[in-house]
Amino acid sequence: SSWASRVLAWDISQAGESRPKSSIKHDGPVMCTHFSGDGARVFSGGCDTYAKMWALDGANQAMNVGKHDKPIRCLRYCPNFNVLATGSWDKTIKYWDCRQQKPSLTLKLPERCYAMDSLNDLLVVGCADRHVHVYDLKRPQQPHQTTQSSLKNQIRCIRCFPDKSGYAAGSICGRVAITYLAPKDEKKNFMFKCHRQKGNDTTRAEVYAVNAIEFHPRGTFATAGSDGQFVFWDKDSRQRLKKFEPRFDNPISAAAFNGNGEIFAYAVSYDWSKGIRHYKNRQNLIYLHPVKPNEIAPQRRRF
Repeated sequence: SSWASRVLAWDISQAGESRPKSSIKHDGPVMCTHFSGDGARVFSGGCDTYAKMWALDGANQAMNVGKHDKPIRCLRYCPNFNVLATGSWDKTIKYWDCRQQKPSLTLKLPERCYAMDSLNDLLVVGCADRHVHVYDLKRPQQPHQTTQSSLKNQIRCIRCFPDKSGYAAGSICGRVAITYLAPKDEKKNFMFKCHRQKGNDTTRAEVYAVNAIEFHPRGTFATAGSDGQFVFWDKDSRQRLKKFEPRFDNPISAAAFNGNGEIFAYAVSYDWSKGIRHYKNRQNLIYLHPVKPNEIAPQRRRF
C-alpha cells in the first residue's frame, strides 16, 4: 500500500522473482492493509476514511466494508470471529461484519489509534500518548487490560507474541518494549535500544524510529527502522541475532515475513522523519531477503 492511494498485489515465484498481479485505488493515501485468514482477500484503509475489501481472484475492484469519521490508521482481520477491526484517528475502534453496512460494535479509545495487531482472540491497540489497550475478542465490549507503555515516546508499531503471552512495541525514539500480559510474568518485561547510529560527536547517537516489528514462526522477531536497517532478535535470550546494514540511504517504512518465514519483505521509502529537506526524490522499492535458518534461529539464554 502507498501514499499514492494504491494497493498493489504481487506474485512471488519460488526463485524470488516478482510480477505485478493487480491493484486497486482509494481516494486518499492508504495507511494499512491486511490479508484474510485464507489469503484470498485483502483489506485496506486510509485517509479517505473507508475500509475496503478486495478479492484477489476477482476483478480489480474493491467494496467498501467500513467507515470512520477520520483516517483509518490500522486494521486487522480476525478470522476466528469473521470480524474486521479498524482503528482510526477519530479515537475509536470499530468491528465490522463485512456483510453489513453498519459496525457491529464501536469502542472509544483514549487517543488516536497509531498501531494495532491481533492473533486468535487477542487484539492489542497502541494509541497516542503511549496508551495501550488489550482486548479479548471473545468479550470485545471493553478492554481486558489498559496501561501506559513503558516507552517514553510515541508508539510507532506493535505486534503480539506468537504464543499470545504478550506484545512488542516500538517507538519513534529507537526503543522496543517487551511486555507480558500476565501479572506473574511482569518480571520478564524489558526494554532495549535499537536503530541508533553514532554521530560526529561520539558521545551522542543519532536515534531513529522503529517502523516495523514482525515475528517469525520460530518465535524470534525482526525490527526495521528509519535508519534503513533491519535486525533479527531473540527476546527470550535477549540477544541480537543479526544486523543487516542499509542498502540505500533511505528508511525502511514497512516489513513482513511470509507465511513460512522463508522470505523477509521490506519496503524502502522515505518516512518524512527528517522533514521535506531530506526528501531528495528518493525511490520507493520493495526488497525480498531470503531468510537463512542460522540468521533467525533462537539462541540459548546467557543468564
